[in-house]
Amino acid sequence: MAANDQNDDGHDTSNLPDLGDAIDIVTFSQILEMDDSEDDREFSKSIVFGFFEQAEETFEKMDTALEARNLDELYRLGHFLKGSSATLGLTKVKDSCEKIQRYGKKENLDGTPELDEALCLSRITETLKTVKAEYADVEQTLKNFFNST
Repeated sequence: MAANDQNDDGHDTSNLPDLGDAIDIVTFSQILEMDDSEDDREFSKSIVFGFFEQAEETFEKMDTALEARNLDELYRLGHFLKGSSATLGLTKVKDSCEKIQRYGKKENLDGTPELDEALCLSRITETLKTVKAEYADVEQTLKNFFNST
């Protein structure tokens, strides 16, 4: 077995395609291990496609909360989507959602308080554009993985 076929946790990732740097292959492989068969991937596919629906609904709610300038709701939604994306190993989406969560909590990225709500909203506006693009990329990558474009 090649040296890079297993990670430090002993999870074999040798039979998986390169999914790029936006997806943590070790975390994603743990979801795939729950499938009964590598041929149909019914279980993991249902989890991933359920996430797609959840993410799109959450983005709509974020847009509404942003229009309403509701930082508390943006904090909550960022936190929610951060957890869901982390479960699948969607690292870039998770990291951007963490930024939205911090800005919604009126914090800078280092956790220090940011009292300027307009600045926080501006940062969320930019980060929301970024996370939607990151999401679109991983959505396409995962749809290709599951042969469901």
